[in-house]
Amino acid sequence: MAEGTGKNRREFIAVIPARFASSRLPGKPLAEIAGEPMLAHVWRRARESGATRVVVATDDPRIEQAMAPLGAEVVMTRADHPSGTDRLAEVAERLGLDDDAVLVNVQGDEPLIPPALIDQVAERLFDDPGASIATLAEPIGEVESLFNPNVVKVVRALDGRALYFSRAPIPWDRDAFATRPEWLETDAWLRHIGLYAYRAGFLAEYRDWLPSPLERLEHLEQLRALHHGHAIQVALAREPHPAGVDTAEDLARVRALLTTDDAESGGH
Repeated sequence: MAEGTGKNRREFIAVIPARFASSRLPGKPLAEIAGEPMLAHVWRRARESGATRVVVATDDPRIEQAMAPLGAEVVMTRADHPSGTDRLAEVAERLGLDDDAVLVNVQGDEPLIPPALIDQVAERLFDDPGASIATLAEPIGEVESLFNPNVVKVVRALDGRALYFSRAPIPWDRDAFATRPEWLETDAWLRHIGLYAYRAGFLAEYRDWLPSPLERLEHLEQLRALHHGHAIQVALAREPHPAGVDTAEDLARVRALLTTDDAESGGH
């Protein structure tokens, strides 16, 4: 019998895709933070959410060996997935999930992820039965972030559904941007937060699609869903979303934070 959330229940599965290979930080999921692999911190955050099941999805036995002693459920996946979304699709298939089952993709390099945000993105998807995906955003308050192509922007319709995602500063303030402003006077601009909830049925379709023209230009895979007519709900994050770990400097910052927190709490 297929598993998964029933249509009248708000149960969801948190899936943490974890690749050992990383161009900037090889072995990143197993980088030590406060005496444990970074991935263990992410896993614990996910377990503090309302998820009924937390699964680590990886293609590397070293990650399985590190997480199994903690009691984590690990699903071994293929090594040739081009994205974490494709890896999630394989997990949904291997777990035999119903099409209406909801999975939240929790990035394996976010050891500070607030559990409340994991819950919120799942709730947003449940609240819109016609949407295939839900995600989060937060206001942009700095000009530098608005014009930074590494900060992904999103614009929403009245019902909260995404109209478009871009690396460009959208919406474009025709008058104020005639000369680059020194500050932003409103909260009209939103930064996209890369936390997603998906329906399993959508994931089964997604993996068969080729990258869309807009996706290839922007290098944003969520544009593939919009290209194929699928709705993406966007909620304003209930609390700040801490930065993840992309660089050695990020790792040092998180190590300092979590080591201090661990010492103050007396350990796990």
